[in-house]
Amino acid sequence: MARVLSVNVGPSAKAEWAELGVSSMDKRPADEPVRVTTLGITSDTQTHVRHHGGVDQAVYAFAREDLDLWSERLGVELRNGQFAENLTTEGIDVNEAEIGERWRIGSVLLEVCHVRTPCNDFKSWMGFSGYDNSRWVKKFTAECRPGPYLRVIEEGVLKAGDAIEVVHRPGHGVTVSDVFRAKNLDHSLRPALLAPGVFEFLSSDMRAKLAE
Repeated sequence: MARVLSVNVGPSAKAEWAELGVSSMDKRPADEPVRVTTLGITSDTQTHVRHHGGVDQAVYAFAREDLDLWSERLGVELRNGQFAENLTTEGIDVNEAEIGERWRIGSVLLEVCHVRTPCNDFKSWMGFSGYDNSRWVKKFTAECRPGPYLRVIEEGVLKAGDAIEVVHRPGHGVTVSDVFRAKNLDHSLRPALLAPGVFEFLSSDMRAKLAE
């Protein structure tokens, strides 16, 4: 069964390793159910809203299966929340989710709309956490399994252990991994993102870039 293993939240805190000296990447599992609004989990913090937040990046999901993959690569055990994901999932390939796909978790309805792109702060966070972060951005990018950002269609409450129910799958076949490749590795794939049924579900930032 597809489910949420943990819901991870964290405050903004001073971080000498971060570009701006502050970060909220240190996210830890919440013990209680959390409230989710269009701007994200109310008990979480999005430090740099311009780049990591807003309605199109309200919630970030990453699969436990992918954390296990990176655990093998790094030779260590990565905890839930280590990649600053809000939802650590199990039993669903989040990177094969289609843009515009909708998930019901608890009383919250979420929609896949964007992808995470690794940055130098992510690399620095991994190094600060004690892991080998050599060529981290390139390694993470090459994997093309970034995890999706989700917008909130219906606000509500969710918690660890809740089932993930895919209530709508558009059927166009353009997945999270496809968008990541088109955005970061192969711009020749971008025309597929302009197709009706895809373009309108992308984040506003992504739509603006494609329209340039």
